[in-house]
Amino acid sequence: MALASNGPQGHLNGKVGNLVFYMLNGQPVVRLIGRKGKPSRLQLANYQAMEVTMKLLNRMGSFIKLGYGLQAKGTVQNAHNLATSYHKKEALQGEYPNISIDYSKVMLSRGVMPETKDLKIEKVAGGLEISWDPTHSSELQHNDSVMVMICTPETNNDREYLNIARRSEGKCFIPMYEEALNQQIEPYISFISADGERISDSVYLGNLNGLGENKTEKAAKEKYQQVKARFDQVEGNYLGQLKENHGSKPNSKAFKYLEKEYKVLKNQLVHLPGKPG
Repeated sequence: MALASNGPQGHLNGKVGNLVFYMLNGQPVVRLIGRKGKPSRLQLANYQAMEVTMKLLNRMGSFIKLGYGLQAKGTVQNAHNLATSYHKKEALQGEYPNISIDYSKVMLSRGVMPETKDLKIEKVAGGLEISWDPTHSSELQHNDSVMVMICTPETNNDREYLNIARRSEGKCFIPMYEEALNQQIEPYISFISADGERISDSVYLGNLNGLGENKTEKAAKEKYQQVKARFDQVEGNYLGQLKENHGSKPNSKAFKYLEKEYKVLKNQLVHLPGKPG
């Protein structure tokens, strides 16, 4: 049952049939509920795109809160909503079931502060050194804070540095053990004013050490190879029996089981992630 707390002309709150009415960020919302049918390939692609996006953003929550907070200010959106919308549309690559992050298109902050010049990153003894032009102006203040995000997709042991240095310092150092320093690294930098009222677009500093594989990707590839090996075995047997019967299907229970397994495995290979290439 839904209630109209503000009278018959007010917004409903609750359930009516297969509709649910509620308030979200001060706005009246209604959504449909009910049993879902078998999802289409397009729906499955949308589910995976959202899952990949959420896994990325959940690893950098504090950075996103600052990076999109000013953009969300005065709207019914929040920082996470805005970041989700951008990354789901702009920062994904590949097709279902192999959708992944394009780290070169990740944007951890969006704002009006001009981009800082001469941004560089390099591996040095014991860690990473990031440098920039420390020159300040009316738009780039000497006391602007430097924000750095180090993404490590292979281990998901990411690091957020929300106030690692001041613009005037011109560089910062991030200590890392050798093993971590030699894995896939995706680094980003942003600048935010001391009063928190202005922020720059984040800048991708470029991939270090090439592309690696995280635990999920490795497990997906292993699973795919296992199913593929079984499918190749079943397919050979299935096609062999068809050939022996000149293209006709044998009328036996054993062949029916074989055909069922053949179709199930073939369908699994279409939808399983981890496919080579």
